[in-house]
Amino acid sequence: MQVVILCGGQGTRLREVSENLIPKPMVTVGDHPILWHIMKHYSHFGYNDFILCLGHLGWKIKEYFLNYHAMESDLTVRLGATHSIQILNDCSEMDWKVTLVETGKDTGTGGRLKRIVKHLTGDDFMLTYGDGVSNVDLNALERFHRDHSKLQTITGVISPSRFGELEVVDDRVVSMREKPLATERHINGGYMVFRREYIDRYLLGLDDATMLERKPMETAATDGELAIFRHDDFWQCVDTPRDWTMLNEAWNADKAPWRIW
Repeated sequence: MQVVILCGGQGTRLREVSENLIPKPMVTVGDHPILWHIMKHYSHFGYNDFILCLGHLGWKIKEYFLNYHAMESDLTVRLGATHSIQILNDCSEMDWKVTLVETGKDTGTGGRLKRIVKHLTGDDFMLTYGDGVSNVDLNALERFHRDHSKLQTITGVISPSRFGELEVVDDRVVSMREKPLATERHINGGYMVFRREYIDRYLLGLDDATMLERKPMETAATDGELAIFRHDDFWQCVDTPRDWTMLNEAWNADKAPWRIW
């Protein structure tokens, strides 16, 4: 199953860390971008076919993957007229396939998903944001999605936050409110699974500024097509410098709950 990662946001609240010189998913936790941590998580569960939706400073992400093998490996460089580069070892990500798609600087999350539809090859795909880490069991998430007939599964997490609040009955989302002032209920933690049909039903005809989390998901919830996979363990987005500092401290202390690979 393919994994779509939304990497186009500007991350304005993280400019203190990024200095607006790199896209938000390239902000580092430890020695690697947070995007790498997310992809390692998916790869651990056997998902190695990635589609990255690029936007703000997307060429920085392209540059990272174009040079990835060299940066992660030992090299022998021969200089002079017969200049050559020999990579001496394989990196552990050799089986990754990474499709990098320019989806527009100011495009909404729904518009970005529409723009990569031609790269989708199966009936189902996963989708997440490029700024959050978790220890969610992705194989269990896929099984849960396949066991019901809904067009979308969302991973619900418990967190005091600014994100979309879900009203849940059994395993079905009956309503969704984007960014309530306060919540004690499940919120949208990303780590979603979609049926390909969802795009045709809820995104076609909408403009590129469409936010996936608003009209499309709210309508899917009303239609009974949005299911929730509950995850009550670790989840954390990197939305502020405080979030970034906390994750780096956990990583550097070898106490990162999301490091399950």
